Formats: sequence, C-alpha cells, structure tokens
Amino acid sequence: MQAANQQDNTGIAAAWLKFIQTGTIDNTIVRSEIADSWLRSYHAGVDPSHGVSSHLLSNYALEELLEKRSDLIDTARTFMDNLYQFVAGSGFVVILSDERGFIMEILGDNDTLANGVKLNLIKGASWAEEVVGTNGLGTALAIKKPVQVSGYEHYCQQTQSWTCSAAPIYDNNTVIGALQMSGPSSRTHLHTLGMVVAAVEAIEYEMRVNKQNRDLVLLNNHLKNIFLTVSDGVIVVNRKGNIKQINPVAERFIKTTDQEIRGSVIDTLIDKAPVIDQMLHQGEPYFDTEVTVTAGSRTERYLSSGKPIKDELGEITGGVIFLKPINRIKKLVNRFSGAHATFRFEDILGNSPHIREAVRIASRAAESNSSVLLSGESGTGKEVFAQAIHNKSPRRDGPFVAVNCGAIPRDLIASELFGYEEGAFTGAKRGGRTGKFELASGGTLFLDEIGDMPLEQQIALLRVLQDKKITRIGGRKVIFVDVRIICASNHDLQSEIARGNFRQDLYYRLNVISVKLPPLRERQEDIPLIFDHFLKETSHKLGIKVNSVDPAVITYLQQYHWPGNIRELQNVVERMINLATEGVIGPEQVPKEIISPPTSLYPEEKKQLPTAGSDTKKIKEILAEKERQEILSTLLKNKGNISQTARDLDVSRPTIYRKMRKLKINL
Repeated sequence: MQAANQQDNTGIAAAWLKFIQTGTIDNTIVRSEIADSWLRSYHAGVDPSHGVSSHLLSNYALEELLEKRSDLIDTARTFMDNLYQFVAGSGFVVILSDERGFIMEILGDNDTLANGVKLNLIKGASWAEEVVGTNGLGTALAIKKPVQVSGYEHYCQQTQSWTCSAAPIYDNNTVIGALQMSGPSSRTHLHTLGMVVAAVEAIEYEMRVNKQNRDLVLLNNHLKNIFLTVSDGVIVVNRKGNIKQINPVAERFIKTTDQEIRGSVIDTLIDKAPVIDQMLHQGEPYFDTEVTVTAGSRTERYLSSGKPIKDELGEITGGVIFLKPINRIKKLVNRFSGAHATFRFEDILGNSPHIREAVRIASRAAESNSSVLLSGESGTGKEVFAQAIHNKSPRRDGPFVAVNCGAIPRDLIASELFGYEEGAFTGAKRGGRTGKFELASGGTLFLDEIGDMPLEQQIALLRVLQDKKITRIGGRKVIFVDVRIICASNHDLQSEIARGNFRQDLYYRLNVISVKLPPLRERQEDIPLIFDHFLKETSHKLGIKVNSVDPAVITYLQQYHWPGNIRELQNVVERMINLATEGVIGPEQVPKEIISPPTSLYPEEKKQLPTAGSDTKKIKEILAEKERQEILSTLLKNKGNISQTARDLDVSRPTIYRKMRKLKINL
C-alpha cells in the first residue's frame, strides 16, 4: 500500500517539472511507483498540460456497463455512503470504477462534483492512466494494488490540486473495479488510503457472501427440482427415523401426502428393515434391498437404497431413502435380458390349410387371457407361435418370459419358477433371486416342454394357476402375480397322463385353448416359400451371394420327411449356402440324407424322387410365377420406377426389362 509522504510539495513540483522538460526523474524525491507511472503516461502520449478525460462512453454503452456491473455497484454503494459520511462538506468525492477505469458511481458535495465536471470526473468517463496520466484510480488499476497520489505526483497539471487514494477491487484474484476518495491536495492524509482499503475489503467480503448465498439458493433450487422430479420415491428422515419430507413419487407409492406423513416413524411405513436402522445408527449406506411398504390397506414390494446424512463434524443427522417399484425393475431386467417377444403372426410363413388353421386358432386365442397349449413336434415353431400370441394380446407391452422345463434340473425348477430368499438353501445367492413368475407378472410366461416338469412341481404350478400368488422358497410373504400361461409340448400329454407322468387336473387347466402345429412333411407346398425366406435371410447374414437355385433342389426338399421340421430346414439352407459353387446351389449341395432318406422313416410317405425331366417343368413354372410376383410387387411398390426396382432386386435395368418381357409383365 503506497501513500504520499507528508513532505513539502515543492520538491515534487520541481521533480515533475524536470521530468517534463528533460525526461529524467530524481529518484531521491519521487517514489518508484509514481516515477513508473510518469514514464507510462509519457509513453502513452498523455499531454501533461491537460488532465481532462477525453474518453467518454455513449449513453447506451454506459447503461450497458451499469447493468452488467449492477452487483458490484449495489454492493459498493452502501460502503461508499459510509465513506462519504466521514468526509461530507470537506470537498472529497467517493468514486467507483470498473476494471478499465470507467466511472460507474460518484458521491460528493455539490460544489466538488461541479468542479469535477470540468475535468470530466463524471459517470462514463475513463480515468485510466493512458487517458489522464498518473492518478489514484488509473494508477491503482495499473499496478493492481492500493496507492495514494497527491498534488504534483499527478502527471497532468489540471489534476495537481487533488489528492487521490484508491484501491483495486478483486473477485477470485481478478480485478473487477476500483474505489477512490479524492479531495483537495492540502488535505492529504495516510488514513484516507486506509479507509479506502478497509472499504474495499468489506466490499469484496460482501460480494463473496452474496455469491455464496446465490450459489446456495441455486443449489437448493437444483436439489428441490431433483427431489420433485426424480423417478424414484424419496423419503427424508431424521436420526430417530421420523419422516421429515417425501417427494411426489413417494406420495403416490404410499397413497398419502407429504403433510400427512410428516413426523411418522419410518417403521410404520417400511416393515422391519434392519438396513435402515444400520444406516441411521451406524452410518452404513445400503443398496438395492427388497423392502415391504404399507400403502393404504395393501403392502407392496420395493427395491430400496439409502444413504446417511452427516453434518460438518461427520455426525449422523438422518438419512435419505430411495424406493423403486419391483415391477419397474423387472421390466428393465426383462428388456435387457431378452425377456420380450419379437415374432408376430405375419412372420409365420405358409399357405397350407394346416398352418393357416393353426394361425387362425392362435390368433383368436391372443384376444383372450385363457391358457394355451401348443402341441407339435420339435422344430415346428411353438415358441414363434407363443410370441405371436403374446404380441397380439392385451399383454403385448408386458414381459414375455420363456422357460424350458426340460432343460432345468429337477431340483432347481422350483427356485427357477418361484424364486428364493437369501439363505433358503446352500449356495443361495445373496439377497435372494426373483423367479420367472414374478418376472413375467403383467405379461406372458411360456413353459416349453411342459411334459418334462416333475410331478411335485406340477402341483405347485396348479396352485399358482388357481390362486394367482406365489411364495418364494425360504420365504413367508405371499406375492401376487398376474401371468398368462402358454405351454408347449412335443409329447402326447394324454398318454403321459395314462402313464402317471402328468397330472390330469393340470392338463385341463392348461389345455383351455389347444393349438396343434403341423409337421413340415404335412405342409410340403410351403417349403418353396420357407426355403426362399431362409435363403435370403441367411445369405445376407453370412455375406454370401446366391445367384440361382437348381429347381431339382426344391423337389428334393419337398420329398424329404423332415424329422427336425423347420429348424432342420433352416440348418440345411445355411449348409447349402456355405457350399454353393460360384453362387449356384444345385443337387450336389443337397445333403445325402435328403437325397437318399432312410426307408425306415415314414415309409408310407415315401415318394418318387425327381429324375431328369420328371418334374423339372412343373418346378420351373412355380419358380417363374414366384419371380413374376416378386418383380411385380417391387414395381408396384416403386410406382413403376424401373431403376429403383433394379436396385431393390440387385440386378441391372436391362435384366428387369428382359424378365418383364419373358414373364409378360405389363405396366
């Protein structure tokens, strides 16, 4: 902090005059900060005979500045008023500028202010060093520290009758303005600079406090918005477990309002949750723990997490409890674990009477909530039908969970279907596990190979179908489930009933709507269509282009008995694509077992295999008609655009024109 010496001003005046005339400075008389300022003023081209600010903001620019720095002005004004009260009537003025030296506020006696106008000591005028030379305001901003400039220490003659005490104002180590007290040079006093510095420190402190308060208000608003809009239910409790606040989501969960529930003990809402006690008394957070919440007259299960609230000393003052509905978690699990149906009835290929009848019955079944039994050999598409039924049903937005009863060990079926609690048996997963019935609640549970289910689990399944509720293994709480059952079997369940392997009462409960899926050998007329579908799908997947298929291949496929049904056909198509020669599939790519099937299988269906010329003409006609329909439908889709049709079919335009002539397609 630099202040003017209480010495004879004559020496400074002589030193100033010597500098103006010769450019040399007597450092024994002139303080270093003043000498440096004179040099800066000289190099800036300031006229020492002048001293009037020539740099004034326009009215618009001044208004913009005052608006931009309103926080600083509002904060400083109180302290400027206090300073002025000390010097009122003494010819002093109090000035506030921005970091560039533009005056933003000025207080003083009317006479003093009037004298200042002559020097443009007014709002909007710049008092930077490069404008009016050495002065309190400009020099304090230049050296970024407090300074007092008195009498002939000023660079310009017209300001040498003043004494100025100024200090820069900082905000986070950045200069944002300056405060100055100016008066007659005859009244220079070191205490004046001390008063200015004290006022600046008070302004800086007040601005920090105001900023902290604004930040706290902003943070509080952010937290309030999060509290009100977060998708989880949120409950805030004190250390005794009394509820202090709940958010709107929690209000919906527990069917009460924030005002009604405040003050209640958390134990009356969440049933015996030791994790909450540990959180409030030991400061241990907990995550994703199942709890039971009393909501009106009902109890609901939620997934809960909690974190303790601690004060600045680390003492526990309460906690925050988060609630997520188990059903919402199940939906997320189902979505990301593949528990959803993809197939629709439109995906089921074939026009044979048998498959159309199966689709008709299944489509009607989709409109109902009754149980469905799908019967048919392995590979006939029972899960495809199950998914199609689900996707057309009112439950289409719910989960579709598939369980293969024949693939689960007998002693694990119960835990797979009904779930288990922690510690239910040796090796039980910590926290327990949700069963398939719970995961499928609100949707469809597909039980494949139901005939392989053990008798003891058939009894449990029958009870669930009757009561619509389950109890996890090792648990006592009853869980209500809303599930539609679709079953499938490749066994004759009535024969299994006769052998004592399947319960008759369960059969009647499951077989409300029966859908029989025909084997592929009974719908051979659908084979060309199914073959073509798999050919396009698989060749695209493998990245192998197939240009043509020998008609004899289709005949061989239609003559085969297909014990593996559609699944086997799909595998055969993939094999032939991989073995195709230069993009052509011929009889040599057909597996030997299809060309020469065992005579012991389905002897009554054995047919004459194709010989040269026997059925070639018929096959060619079928394929030609299929090709004609494909080109025609593509043309119609593209509104007769030949170029787009050629691109869609991956052929050239001349090829399209040639085939249109050959197949007699007229637009």
